[in-house]
Amino acid sequence: MAKPELPRGYLGAQPKFGDVGLSTLSHDNPEITLDTNEVEIKFRTKYPVKVTANLVNTITQQESSDTIFTQTQGDVVSFIVKMSSVGYHKFQIFALKASDDSKTLPGVYNYLLNCTRLSHRVLQFPKQYAQWKQGCYLSEPLTIDPDGSLNDIKFRVLVPGAHAVAITVGDNWTQLENVGKDNWEGRASAVRGERLTLNANYKGADSTKYATLLEYAL
Repeated sequence: MAKPELPRGYLGAQPKFGDVGLSTLSHDNPEITLDTNEVEIKFRTKYPVKVTANLVNTITQQESSDTIFTQTQGDVVSFIVKMSSVGYHKFQIFALKASDDSKTLPGVYNYLLNCTRLSHRVLQFPKQYAQWKQGCYLSEPLTIDPDGSLNDIKFRVLVPGAHAVAITVGDNWTQLENVGKDNWEGRASAVRGERLTLNANYKGADSTKYATLLEYAL
């Protein structure tokens, strides 16, 4: 498949990249050839940042964000990207300092991913709400197969500043256990067709108020 023509200066760091305090950690070369359809791309952060990203198929121009999972661990922000077709994809990252009130995140870094083999089935990542991207990290489950077993699913998650963390399935609540610092674990069973969410009650807030962090489509 022919490599797409891209505008001069499109690949790699964009003018605002240094301003938001990001630096590449896992992939310095903005052109990546993969023998799989999944890759994790990491950046180091100098300041707390707000980030988002999208994936564009260069043949169809179809954009996708539900096959990208963004999370943070310490000063590292990572993007797990899954591609549902072989060929070239533009992976575009947008970021802004967390202290900036602007609603518009500028493009800060662009990759060109060349997927040569579909090695994994592509399951949709959970929807990530704004507070998820404020330092949260999910160890499991990154995806839930709606056609697989939905019983006794294990959850392991880091939620900084949380007083309580719970899973909701429909109207049923399952509280996770704090296992040290900001780490929470527990098990819950899902129901096909029901909304499953990961929620957090933060220290200092009304104990009955929970913010939705993640939502799985079942």
